[in-house]
Amino acid sequence: MTNPRKKIILNEILFWKQNKLLPEHYCDFLAALYAEGENLEELEPVHHKQAILPSEKRKLLLVIAGICIAMITLLTFYFTIPSFMIILTVVVGIAAVALFLTAFRMARKNDLLAPVFHLLAAVLLFSMSIRIYTTYFNGNNIALFCLIAANCGVWLWSGLKMRLLYFTVSGVLGLLALISYYIINLL
Repeated sequence: MTNPRKKIILNEILFWKQNKLLPEHYCDFLAALYAEGENLEELEPVHHKQAILPSEKRKLLLVIAGICIAMITLLTFYFTIPSFMIILTVVVGIAAVALFLTAFRMARKNDLLAPVFHLLAAVLLFSMSIRIYTTYFNGNNIALFCLIAANCGVWLWSGLKMRLLYFTVSGVLGLLALISYYIINLL
């Protein structure tokens, strides 16, 4: 076994030992087994922070934080700078489509980041709809009703198509809320 592979395995065993994922004597046995008879002190020092699981979690958190910050910045510019409205609408639309496609690909691989991308794309799409309403149809309640119903319909369709319970439920609840609001205002 090559030394880098040994180091990775020993880091994982140390991580298991320090987080009590396995009993200590099992970890000691596995460490001695993978050290192949060498003294553990002679090998390069191992650190539990070099284990694969914590480093993957850190990368995942950094990606999520970066995407959330970028989305918040984009939405802030989108709703505060009216002169770039057309350009920012196109950018928000492209970002929403890119996030939906990325989430769809990640969902096929059962990646844990897929729901985050789905939700961010849905928020971008909804904010784009609201911005279009405030720019072109301000004061027209029927247009607002149609845009929100279209968003709920997209959520319901994508929830049924990709078997995502949170989109299905939000689409159904959104449509029910719109219908009940419409019925209450008729009375």
